[in-house]
Amino acid sequence: MSNKAKLDKCSFCGREKKEVTILIAGIDGHICDRCADQAHTIIQEEVKKESTFDLEGMKLLKPKEIKKFLDQYVIGQDQAKKILSVSVYNHYKRLTQFVDDDETEIEKSNIILVGETGTGKTLLARTIAKMLHVPFTIVDATVLTEAGYVGEDIESLLTRLLQAADYNLEAAEKGIVFIDEIDKIARKSDNPSITRDVSGEGVQQGLLKLLEGSIVNVPPQGGRKHPEQKLIPVNTKNILFVCGGAFDGIERKIANRLNTKVIGYSAAKEADRIERENLLQYISPQDLKSFGLIPEIIGRLPVLTYLAPLDKEALRNILTEPKNSVIKQYKKLFQLDGIKLEFEEDAFQYIVEKAIEFKLGARGLRSICENIMNDAMFDSPSESIESLIITHEYARNKLSHSGINRLKAS
Repeated sequence: MSNKAKLDKCSFCGREKKEVTILIAGIDGHICDRCADQAHTIIQEEVKKESTFDLEGMKLLKPKEIKKFLDQYVIGQDQAKKILSVSVYNHYKRLTQFVDDDETEIEKSNIILVGETGTGKTLLARTIAKMLHVPFTIVDATVLTEAGYVGEDIESLLTRLLQAADYNLEAAEKGIVFIDEIDKIARKSDNPSITRDVSGEGVQQGLLKLLEGSIVNVPPQGGRKHPEQKLIPVNTKNILFVCGGAFDGIERKIANRLNTKVIGYSAAKEADRIERENLLQYISPQDLKSFGLIPEIIGRLPVLTYLAPLDKEALRNILTEPKNSVIKQYKKLFQLDGIKLEFEEDAFQYIVEKAIEFKLGARGLRSICENIMNDAMFDSPSESIESLIITHEYARNKLSHSGINRLKAS
């Protein structure tokens, strides 16, 4: 074959120059645009296969080390952090367990976190995700419905986990899933429904097989399942599920349960010891059942813990102490414009008092700060100033003219 013929053909597929869009020249050959695309696809597939999570060689963090890491980002909530740390540690041990002579098999302990909005449920999950060596994903229960109805199928939880694991099935089957807003799929009434509750009880029943541990056929790209679609079988036996929810109004059910047991003089003295400001610490599986979770799903979430409401001291610390605190973020934003931002202590106390008044928890701090800082962030970059001090008077003045000041606790 002449050199001219070689120059006019792709060295891989043999197509002539006139049959392709682009023919790229090399030292001793050529490649067309189609073969280049195909080669790129092959490389991506091989990279996915090789991008494994090193589950065997990972460092096993002790519970105290896990809690210490959480302390850098989450203020307070020691009880919840201890329980999460132990559960994650035990999950690691399950993944690295070798079969002994006694053939004792460690079972997973799924967790459910109960706490008011803004107390740190999702933040705990996101912080744990930063330090994990296993695939981790956060999914929202509010979009789930029974199969065949508008919304996402229950299997979409595992699709997200597969995506987090770069479709490495072995790694995904040892991952952790955080299901947020679990309270939004509560049964609409205490009595079993005679009609289909497709986004409540129906979703709970669909979650049973995932939480317990079974092989589930998952559509790799999400969406609805159909007969022609390729499905990936995922074994959920070693997947740890952590559920979180605000369970708004569950305090009344806890109070009713505690009051029914107050009989006689000694019981009355016991009732005096009950902290009315933090009834969530007395939560039990019975209260979750009264709220609308079916007994079968409660049994598959054996570890139950609570997040305490945030007091003034905790909110004050949240403002400045964590690595990603709101005030540190504002200082960084102004620093990028060459402006030194400072806050007086009285301004901090005013922000905290307003957050407690609005009952929005830690999220309320950000909303209040945004209303206080908006004018300063608008004007300062255009003005030649080197420093800015936020006083109590400045904060009160800015907040009094904003819409959020009309927000009152219900």
